[in-house]
Amino acid sequence: MEIKGKIVGVMDEISGNGKNGAWRKKDYILETISQYPKKVCLTVWGDKIDQFGMQEGDQVTAGIEIESREFNNKWYTDVRVWKVDKETAGAQTSPPPSGQPDVNTFNDESGEDTLPF
Repeated sequence: MEIKGKIVGVMDEISGNGKNGAWRKKDYILETISQYPKKVCLTVWGDKIDQFGMQEGDQVTAGIEIESREFNNKWYTDVRVWKVDKETAGAQTSPPPSGQPDVNTFNDESGEDTLPF
């Protein structure tokens, strides 16, 4: 599954030792791109923290895995990131506002309007 948006928050890294050795994780808050944006907390584990190098303001598409687990009769859900593709500033384009055509859509090479009506 993938989720796309802008990183709007970076939490402090957390680390510790478990029965399988040392671990570390870092949470990032991603705001989706839609008419009604949602914020989602993404968790990155281990060496992927350094590998992905996400920072506030980055536009990303993240490959995620969603998992829930029960503890003391309460359910907790993790959104774990396994892949990140950052968008480059030059490649980002935004569509024209709803209901307004792109200016170049209806012009031919001479710049004349080519609408059939």
